[in-house]
Amino acid sequence: MRLMIAGGGGFRVPLVYRALCAGPFAGLVRELVLYDVDPSRLAAIDAVLASFAAQQPPGAATPAVRATTSLAEALTGTDLVFAAIRPGGTAGRTADERVALDLGLLGQETTGAGGISYALRSIPRMLELADQMRRRCPDAWLLNFTNPAGIVTEALVPALGRKVVGICDSASGLVHRAAHAAGVELREGTLDGVGYYGLNHLGWLYRLESGGRDVLPGLLSDASALTGFEEGRLFPQPFLADLRCLPNEYLYYYYETGRALAGIRSSPTTRGESIDRQQAGLYPRLAAAGPEAYRLWDAARRSREEGYLAEARPAGGRRDETDLAGGGYERVALAVMRALSGGGPAELILNTPNTTGDANGGGNGDPAIPGLPADAVVEVPCRVTSDGVVPLPQERPAPAQLALLRQVKDVERLVVRATSRGAGTSGAGRRDAALAAFAGHPLVGSRDLAGKLLAGYESAFPELRELFRD
Repeated sequence: MRLMIAGGGGFRVPLVYRALCAGPFAGLVRELVLYDVDPSRLAAIDAVLASFAAQQPPGAATPAVRATTSLAEALTGTDLVFAAIRPGGTAGRTADERVALDLGLLGQETTGAGGISYALRSIPRMLELADQMRRRCPDAWLLNFTNPAGIVTEALVPALGRKVVGICDSASGLVHRAAHAAGVELREGTLDGVGYYGLNHLGWLYRLESGGRDVLPGLLSDASALTGFEEGRLFPQPFLADLRCLPNEYLYYYYETGRALAGIRSSPTTRGESIDRQQAGLYPRLAAAGPEAYRLWDAARRSREEGYLAEARPAGGRRDETDLAGGGYERVALAVMRALSGGGPAELILNTPNTTGDANGGGNGDPAIPGLPADAVVEVPCRVTSDGVVPLPQERPAPAQLALLRQVKDVERLVVRATSRGAGTSGAGRRDAALAAFAGHPLVGSRDLAGKLLAGYESAFPELRELFRD
């Protein structure tokens, strides 16, 4: 199989390559094509992969690697595309955060105002990629990592239909960490007894069975067990017991907005600024490091992962091995890839349209999450086979959860409308949709602030002005 990664100069690309060289995914890919618009970033990641390959034992299943800045060359003959692009780079992420923070709002790259800004830039580029895929590799699947993954996937479904699925490791990481804390053994490739519903970065684990018995209530009432993993520490134990669910880590920004904002503001740099500085110094060193490139990258990776969600921890607090466990986004993606290519079925939490019909979109399936539109992209356990991806039925969310899901889904659809250049759309109409999206988000909730946010992002990103022009 030939795999192409759009955003091939991205920091996490070596995770995919490493997983392809050994273990259950070895031999799955014969050629890995890295595509990026930045040749210097491509050169750095290519050096990391070459350094890693040189350390493998003779006969290891190391895929051939080719790097290119030509999208046409990268797509032609490709069987499957991973997409993880970041328009504006890490400097853009910094602006996403700072514009919101300067207005006293949460500054985070996928949640709230920053996530909307990121989506307004990401969706047009991803639609261009989808258009080129239809021309050059029409049978290929697109596995989307581009954030905000749920909104971007929602925008891609009309273009690619059931040939696109959104990938994120946050939900699966939560399930694995909770199972470990509860002493539940999850069988590889299955989610038997797991109940999870939501949108990307906005979901809840509501059932975790062992031997036919739901052990989640016991876990939620065990303060000691909850302190053993990140999601259990993010929220007060009495709150979790009353909620009767375990929230995705990103719900920290909704349930503990004041604490999150205070934590971010107390740091000398935002998360985006920290990563931007790290990568600015790291990439030139990687490109020139030769045999040491992989070691340098891996040390930087570890440092970056330990800084994740730092605003939720006491000063100097660190993530432990349990927090860092959970499979990783690359293993989720490769498990999807293996199942789609006929390597056997798998059950994984993915972003896909909310209908339990057949894998080709046929049938009259009910919504996987009752109470949300059947065509809305949601994040739920899915069964993946060579026929495609089918979401599995979940319980109806509690009223407060469903209300939040509906509100955020309405915002996501406004963002998609704001990026649509279809017949009957106008620049003014797109801008109005973007303004309504900011105003309608529960972490903004103000038309006045929405106008200031949009003006700030238009100043930071001139391409938004072009998006809103007829």
